Amino acid sequence: MDIAAVEDQITRVVARLQSSVVSIDSVRMARDWRFGSVPLEGQGSGVIIDAKGHVVTNNHVVADADRVQVTLEDGRTFVGEVVGSDPATDVALVRVDASDLVSARFADSEKLRVGQFALAVGNALGLPGAPTVSLGVVSALGRPLPGTDFVLEGLIQTDAAINPGNSGGPLADINGDVIGINTAMIPFAQGVGFAIPANTVASVVGQILRNGRVVRPWLGISGVDVNPAISKRYNLGADSGVLVAEVSRGSPAEESGLRRGDVIVAADASEIKKMKDLLQALSKSGVGYGVRLFVSRYGRKQELSARLAEAPVQITERRRWRE
Repeated sequence: MDIAAVEDQITRVVARLQSSVVSIDSVRMARDWRFGSVPLEGQGSGVIIDAKGHVVTNNHVVADADRVQVTLEDGRTFVGEVVGSDPATDVALVRVDASDLVSARFADSEKLRVGQFALAVGNALGLPGAPTVSLGVVSALGRPLPGTDFVLEGLIQTDAAINPGNSGGPLADINGDVIGINTAMIPFAQGVGFAIPANTVASVVGQILRNGRVVRPWLGISGVDVNPAISKRYNLGADSGVLVAEVSRGSPAEESGLRRGDVIVAADASEIKKMKDLLQALSKSGVGYGVRLFVSRYGRKQELSARLAEAPVQITERRRWRE
């Protein structure tokens, strides 16, 4: 292996990628009982995705911001407009009125392999100057993010250093193509950071550009994953699936005849072993479409039909264990 050639490729890739990375400063006004209205400042990163001035970042970087300022790699500064955001995936889209922008290329995150190189680029710690670059590998795929109130499933885990201020910046492969958007690091952990896969980001951004928001299908249940121990304890008759714990009034689930205690084991042609399988199956069907649900009810197999509705806003914002 020619290490010098690999090093040369990385430095060339970094030089191009840094031109697509921006620094994002946000300010929101908060009420304080002693001082009245006080400004709360936040810092993060973003990546330019097209020549129209669209920049992808994290929702938590710009959430509730009264002012968003975007600084390009060449030092130019612009007021950013939040086009739309999706708290459930922590993705936001910002637009700046700027020209001569260098947009990043996105890779197919479904083709990622554990162990391949990963470059994290962003405004780490708000340090002045060019974006910070760190090199690591893809440590794991399909990770959930523990301890959150929103849905962050299927994340890329990396040991490339991700620090405060990196949020919203790109995680790229050795060719400089964006494989994910950095979203979080675990405090006090060593070499554990997470990024939203590029395909998820592309899907969310596409919906924001088309609809102004992300439209999600809603069945209207809360449930828990079934395992052999739970199945045996409650005599469910299915060793895996989603146990329905609650059915929302007026929901597609209620209209379909779904009941508490049912175990959803399949949706259309998709086998359901966990809640995330059900979420993915419903996403494939889409709002307004029918979905066939195969359930185990007291050990007896039944088939139900539900027409999916659009998820209410409050559901999309707090949807870790609901669908």
